[in-house]
Amino acid sequence: ILLRELLAYDGSIYVRIDYHFGHYIKVIMDEIFGKNNFRNEIVVNRGRLRFGPVDRFNTATDSLFFYTKSGNYTFNSFRRERYEHEPKVTNFYTKGKSKDNLKRFIYKNKEIFLICPEGTHWKYSQEAIDKLHQKGLIFFKKARKGLQSGMKIKLGNKIIPTDIMPYHYMDLGKRIDSNWTDIPGYAIGPKTTGYPTENAEQLLQRVIEASSNEGDIVLDCFAGSGTAGAVAEKLERRWIMVDSSKFAIYTMVKKIFNLKQKIGNKGKPLKPKPFVLCNAGLYKDHGFILSIGEEQYKKFAMELFQVESKKFEINGLEMDGVLFNCPVKVFSQKGYLTEEYVDELHDTVGEQIKGRMFLIAPASRVYFLQDYIEKDGLRYYILRIPYSVIDELHKQKFTRPIQPASSSDINQLIEQVGFDFVHPPNVKAEYYKRKPKDKIIKEELVIEIKEFEAVQRSKEPIEFKDPKDALSMVLIDRNYNGKYFNMNDYFFKDQIEKEGWKVRILNIRTGNNVMIIYLDVLGNERIEVKSIKDFKKR
Repeated sequence: ILLRELLAYDGSIYVRIDYHFGHYIKVIMDEIFGKNNFRNEIVVNRGRLRFGPVDRFNTATDSLFFYTKSGNYTFNSFRRERYEHEPKVTNFYTKGKSKDNLKRFIYKNKEIFLICPEGTHWKYSQEAIDKLHQKGLIFFKKARKGLQSGMKIKLGNKIIPTDIMPYHYMDLGKRIDSNWTDIPGYAIGPKTTGYPTENAEQLLQRVIEASSNEGDIVLDCFAGSGTAGAVAEKLERRWIMVDSSKFAIYTMVKKIFNLKQKIGNKGKPLKPKPFVLCNAGLYKDHGFILSIGEEQYKKFAMELFQVESKKFEINGLEMDGVLFNCPVKVFSQKGYLTEEYVDELHDTVGEQIKGRMFLIAPASRVYFLQDYIEKDGLRYYILRIPYSVIDELHKQKFTRPIQPASSSDINQLIEQVGFDFVHPPNVKAEYYKRKPKDKIIKEELVIEIKEFEAVQRSKEPIEFKDPKDALSMVLIDRNYNGKYFNMNDYFFKDQIEKEGWKVRILNIRTGNNVMIIYLDVLGNERIEVKSIKDFKKR
């Protein structure tokens, strides 16, 4: 219903669904969008053929329901390309003699000249052949063993027989219908993200090209691995992607930062246009923080993190409270918290602090990603204010959308009301490097998780038999550039537990700094940046 309200008057919506619920979704879509606005049920490939049950037919396809908001909608019909495995191809020559029996072709990126078999002549002019080359419609096949092609190749003054035969796709006029089983439904191959339900780029290309024009906005509200945004970017559309899974969000970011120009993620690298990653929840905007005044703001901030209010000075700098017997400074709601500020703070109070200090600041005013900055063995922890509507916490029982702990849980149904309280989990870990016994590589980086605990601000917190059960996954950027997180590796809790609570990273293509994100099942993150030097040899 919400998507119908958001949809442009000339817009379209596509819903992919499998055989379990397709018929029910069709009825609901008829009710919301109107059965007269139903355009097609498109059949798409479900995936690779697997050994299925022996008591019924293997399920090979999914459905793609195509609806519009009105009768006046954008639709660009197009014809599909021919593929080499399809039978409708033709030779370049036919029966009959001709003086013009020499033509130029491109074979394996080299220019060659071919003479057609005796008793035949070329059907196309050189200009027509060149156009077919430009469109990529020519391919070569070798004659079967025992058969002579009759084709000859001219090399300088020499004319020698050859077994290669030029062909071209004959029928380019086939209009695309509702049977899309000629293209992959899900992404397959080594260049995929590994996300369980990653749609093929070819599939999203047809959807986006058919129902939008350049500059239009494409919205995917169950974005998963981010294929819709990636294809929209390549096709010069604007895009919005939404998902409740942190793993999905980081997979999308990685995909957008590693685009290739061609569909199927092939070709040269494509630099994306600037985009914004938004953490959407029950917000009031930053104007709310600015409008409540400094004293109310500080009181609000300290109550939020259950800080004991206490005024005192360290080397002339006023502190606002105490948390875990450590000093707390509430950063101004008007300024920007940078690493340079932390450097100045350390120069002022560092000698008087033992272990750690807490800084509280609005989330949008913190200009670095890590949750703490370490200086001379001291840690300055950052507590980010999320601008949640605090009154709502007393009116409604909230739960957090649970994050997956294994790859099989990625697409679990989420039916929870959440709020965006950001409180990093407590993590104690050892960092070292070693020569692995079970791998041929020379060295691996190891993160050994000693303690993990989710910090819950809830009237009815979730109980865990073992605090480490609150771990969802660990995400790694092996070459952190200091600007944004670009995921290289991810490890689910079940994998980490099998390894004795160790995360093992191949020490290849590793930069000077490694960013590590510890994610709990409540969706909270602990972000750390470690230098390679922090991984001591064992």
